[in-house]
Amino acid sequence: MSDDRPEPTDEEVVETASEAAEGVVLDRYRQSELRDFDVTVTFEDGVLDVDVYVNPPADAEVGADEVAEEAVGAARDAVDELFGVA
Repeated sequence: MSDDRPEPTDEEVVETASEAAEGVVLDRYRQSELRDFDVTVTFEDGVLDVDVYVNPPADAEVGADEVAEEAVGAARDAVDELFGVA
């Protein structure tokens, strides 16, 4: 990260990760078809923890585990970008 930019706040990190993860889930499934989904993000002492739960429609083409893993990866990538990590 550049020296002239302040470090992102914990809240900015959590919001960035949450938005990225939710974006992946809602890109794969229509929200109206989802039975349930939850994204939980914490950022404490420089440690990012992302948990994604997806309960897709029974006839979903993409499995819940695959989408959850992709969502977690997107959240981590978004936070890396926020911090300017290549």
